[in-house]
Amino acid sequence: MKQISMIRVEIILLLSIIGSTILKGENLFLKETHVDHRSIDTTEFLKRYKELDKYYSEKRLGSFAENGNTYFALFAPSAVQVKLCVFNKPKDAHGKEYLMKKDANGVWEVSFDKELYGKFYGYKVYHKGDDLNNPDKPVCVDPYSKAVASYTTYMNPRRSIVVKEKSFDWENTGWVQRDPRDLIIYEMHVRDMTEDKSSGVKNRGTYKGLTERGKKGGLDYIKSLGVNTVELLPAQEFGNVEIPYKDSLKGNYNTWNPYERNYWGYMTSNFFAPSAYYNERTNHLKWNKWIGKDVSQIEAFKGMVKAFHKEGIAVMMDVVFNHLSEYEIGNLKQIDKEYYFRLDNKGNYIAESYCGNDLKTERPMVRRLIVESILYWMKEYHVDGFRFDLGKLIDWKTIEEIIKEAKKVNPDVVFVCEPWGGGYDPHGFSLRGWGAWNDQIRNGIKGENPNDGLGWIFGKWYGNNSPKRIKSYVNGTLMRDSLGLFEKKEHSVNYLESHDGYTFGDFIRIGSREVDPSRMVKDVESFVKLSPYQIKLNKLGALFLFTSQGITMISEGQEFARSKVIPWNIKVNDPGKGKIDHNSYNKDNETNYIDYKHAGINKDLFSYYKGLIALRNSFPAFRRANYEDVIFFDNPKSKFGLAYTLKYEHDNFMVLFNADQKEELEFSLPEGAWEVLVDKDNAGIKPLYETHGKIKLPPVTGVVLKLK
Repeated sequence: MKQISMIRVEIILLLSIIGSTILKGENLFLKETHVDHRSIDTTEFLKRYKELDKYYSEKRLGSFAENGNTYFALFAPSAVQVKLCVFNKPKDAHGKEYLMKKDANGVWEVSFDKELYGKFYGYKVYHKGDDLNNPDKPVCVDPYSKAVASYTTYMNPRRSIVVKEKSFDWENTGWVQRDPRDLIIYEMHVRDMTEDKSSGVKNRGTYKGLTERGKKGGLDYIKSLGVNTVELLPAQEFGNVEIPYKDSLKGNYNTWNPYERNYWGYMTSNFFAPSAYYNERTNHLKWNKWIGKDVSQIEAFKGMVKAFHKEGIAVMMDVVFNHLSEYEIGNLKQIDKEYYFRLDNKGNYIAESYCGNDLKTERPMVRRLIVESILYWMKEYHVDGFRFDLGKLIDWKTIEEIIKEAKKVNPDVVFVCEPWGGGYDPHGFSLRGWGAWNDQIRNGIKGENPNDGLGWIFGKWYGNNSPKRIKSYVNGTLMRDSLGLFEKKEHSVNYLESHDGYTFGDFIRIGSREVDPSRMVKDVESFVKLSPYQIKLNKLGALFLFTSQGITMISEGQEFARSKVIPWNIKVNDPGKGKIDHNSYNKDNETNYIDYKHAGINKDLFSYYKGLIALRNSFPAFRRANYEDVIFFDNPKSKFGLAYTLKYEHDNFMVLFNADQKEELEFSLPEGAWEVLVDKDNAGIKPLYETHGKIKLPPVTGVVLKLK
């Protein structure tokens, strides 16, 4: 935990930037982000709020240079005055100020008859009742910034940069165009994959480090696993730092985050700019400094995408358009709160995202910002697809516009989302051509929680699950089945683990009752080694996942039952020290970093995952079999026995599961010689042995057989 003196230094440095005293700065922030209820005329406010819908412009926004001139344009229809502030250095407390002119559609503009490449800038935005000569007005970052310099402290002040768009040698690589049914997605955090020393990477934790070759971690590891798509946790510029621990801001008292960090990135600040946080060796990075000022993060991000594309691996981005970075000063909240955000009838933020503020995506210019951001990442960075955080908080018209415009650029672009947040509607997304995370298969197969909500692999039925539902998951959880979710199987993103919640490995450790989650763990390497029962549960869940129709997703480290144990000796006042973590969003430490030694400790499971990935990649039946070509057979001895045959073209398979915890189950095989490709120990595409007639499965095991 930071010492009091460090907090004071941080505040003094920050307020020297915005040109204020400590008291002025704190009061200014509160004034800019909150509404005095007593001064609100509800009727007048609601009328004004609704009238903002009429504003729309097709003018180019942001900063750009053309024919030797530089232009700045900001959409802020509620503002009464806007000043452009230009700085030579990001740390400059004061810059040259230029009054901007507003057009009839709410766009403020100013231009110069010279190129201002490399200059830092921002906007002072004034609203009705503001002192138009207030020198302490916060400088707002441009929402269309292509790169920003960020000061790493909890108010996250930023400076936009006038970027000269340089040509980049893509070496004839383009989008990786693949049928969505064929996707095997590896959800990963840029920093996690190489920050641990076991990765062997020189530039650990960075875009560049992720693609260093000949190393144990990063791209070579991902390629060796066999997945064909990576999904990056948020890599757009985001708020890195939260409120100092045991301190308050905006009426919030930080009792929840002793690390004072937002590590996962779900607090986006700039939708067009790659995060500078992943471009610097951040374990050497001192907080309270400017990062991103040389804009090298742009080329580094492109280099990362190109390296993956050279290996035939697609790149998806996790994007957060439902809310904005919460603890910042100088963003859309100060630019035009009434236009950009959903507010109640007293002018307060609506927060169905539980993140302090929800973007009003149904506004025409917010919709335009989102669509243009997606198209920019596709065209400029060759991104192949997107996963939308809390997708249900985005209005349907915007959802439809996004996919319509993106498919004009790349018909094979992939869109998936969390189909919740302000509701739950996987089918609604499916009707619009979007995929969605299938939380039903997740909860049905492993369970909802490891304490009293265990699922099928444990020999339990969670909630409304049943043999009928388990069969539905095999076929893609389609609407044609009872309680189905999707129109097409390629809209079902099947997964058992994501960044949220316990890892699949830890869920099993706790759910097996072999591990007490309150236990203090000091020897992590001994702790991560799986017991025989835990290995069986991991393999059974993985086998079901990789043989089910739809998109397959695993999370980083799932292939070796990664455990998230908070270091017991960490110098942070965390009551969870030494225990398993189920919400590691704030930990830039070994809790999240991938330790490649653990892949060796559980090499049996790691090899099993590699074999299942090879199986799915090699045989289209597990991705493209028709609904009618999947035939189920019941096992009379146990409801937890599942058997089915499937065929595709000339291949015939039989898949058998025994999720019963005690009973050995016997299954009759159709006539012919059957090659076993997967059994309780091994998985792959080469036959392990042949069998015919009948086969017996021990408890908590499964097999895949191919007709010879």
